[in-house]
Amino acid sequence: MTEVTAHHGLFKDTNLHVDDTGGSGRPVVLIHGWPLSGESWMNQVGPLQGAGYRVITYDRRGFGRSDKPMTGYTYDTLTEDLHALLEELDLNDVTLIGFSMGGGEVARYFTKYGSERIRSVVFASAVPPYMMQTDDNPDGPLSKSQAAEMAANLTKDEDSFYDQFTTEFFSVNGELKVTEQQRQEAIALCKQADKKAALACMTAFGATDFREDLPEVDVPALVLHGEGDGTVPFEGSGRRTHAAVSNSELHVIADAPHGCNVSHADEWNRVVLDFLSR
Repeated sequence: MTEVTAHHGLFKDTNLHVDDTGGSGRPVVLIHGWPLSGESWMNQVGPLQGAGYRVITYDRRGFGRSDKPMTGYTYDTLTEDLHALLEELDLNDVTLIGFSMGGGEVARYFTKYGSERIRSVVFASAVPPYMMQTDDNPDGPLSKSQAAEMAANLTKDEDSFYDQFTTEFFSVNGELKVTEQQRQEAIALCKQADKKAALACMTAFGATDFREDLPEVDVPALVLHGEGDGTVPFEGSGRRTHAAVSNSELHVIADAPHGCNVSHADEWNRVVLDFLSR
């Protein structure tokens, strides 16, 4: 465990909680989804480390065990945080794996910092290219009314919101694809999130347009998505990302929900390890 000073804010530095398995293997940085933390990768760290990789997870600012400042929840700042982590740990030849919201930092990284440190990337159940449904983005899977309802429900009652959210997160057509214990573990991570951070990041992942970022991805990419994802539907996100990233391959996990790194961990890990081995 370590802390990385990720951003020099107006009032104080923002420290990110980082877990680093260490070792001399190629680094793999796992970027968690909303509103979880680095602990949500518990099914991936062991298999990746066992295959010889140096595995780094961190809690996004405002979530988990990281600092929870008042500001800094745009993708530009969140990507600065990621870059600060790579610099502080002096990581090169890195594979970035961004799950859900974390796919946004992966996409924006290439626009801001290029690919000098990056070997490859994985967009896992990820939000790019652009979630919000607008006149010039009719295929966006998130309507403005849905986004407004989510924000209102989270503002009104966090416990009720996270209970429903995690159920949908791990379900396909109303059928829960994980154990109740696994869902409760996810709820516990959600409750570590600061509400202002959760609301600001909800806006960020819903309303940020990555359509100009994706063509900047110039390293091998894997798009990995659950077929039955009801949180970030494949047709409006993963399929479009695969089309936009020229050097990408696609794997869709059958009958899998949004949280397929938990529900279908064996297949998820096998596909990622195969991609990393090339």
